[in-house]
Amino acid sequence: MLLATLGGFATAAVAATLTYILAVRPWHLRWGASDAEVDLSLPGDDLVPEAKLKATHAISIQASPTKIWPWLVQIGQGRGGFYSYDWLENSMGLDIHTVNEINPEFQNLKVGDVIPLAPDGFGIPVAILESEKSLVLHGDTRLPGPGKAPEMKEGDHLATVWGFHLFPQADGNTRRVERIFIDWNETPVNNFFYRVFLEPGSFIMEQKMLCGIKERAENSAA
Repeated sequence: MLLATLGGFATAAVAATLTYILAVRPWHLRWGASDAEVDLSLPGDDLVPEAKLKATHAISIQASPTKIWPWLVQIGQGRGGFYSYDWLENSMGLDIHTVNEINPEFQNLKVGDVIPLAPDGFGIPVAILESEKSLVLHGDTRLPGPGKAPEMKEGDHLATVWGFHLFPQADGNTRRVERIFIDWNETPVNNFFYRVFLEPGSFIMEQKMLCGIKERAENSAA
């Protein structure tokens, strides 16, 4: 009986793993994006040239880039939040409070500014900014930066590009394409953590953010 039960658990685990690898993972790495959008060469791609995680997400927004851009440039802890699951971010002590209005104080973003991610000032710098077109954030734990970086083992590193790109459409709507590139030094522990936890976890938050900005931009454009 015990062997049969263990065998059943093992079979279910293998089936779940294969389902995730073959179906769920390919789906969430390109959620909402067309083949053409996945293949696009976008500003910032070259900042993490050997990324081990590459994801492209996209959504259609019934608003012009002019209406979407103000929501994007005010993202950040202590700013406009991230339009995602505040309760989940705050369970990690990040003190995120998403807003439902555009704050003029946070509209003058420029290259070199830091988007705060945590109350201690740790954040990710703006690497590329083309008004109403592209906002690209780039961070690398091997480089000096603001605030206290996440605890990492000696020799470990994490580099990321987080890009937000707006493409106006002929019908007056906008395609918002989000590009995430992440690189790390490969070890069994790191590969397990980033593949099993970071990939799906970041997708859940980013999907909510895409929908959150869509909702706010469309409401402001109505």
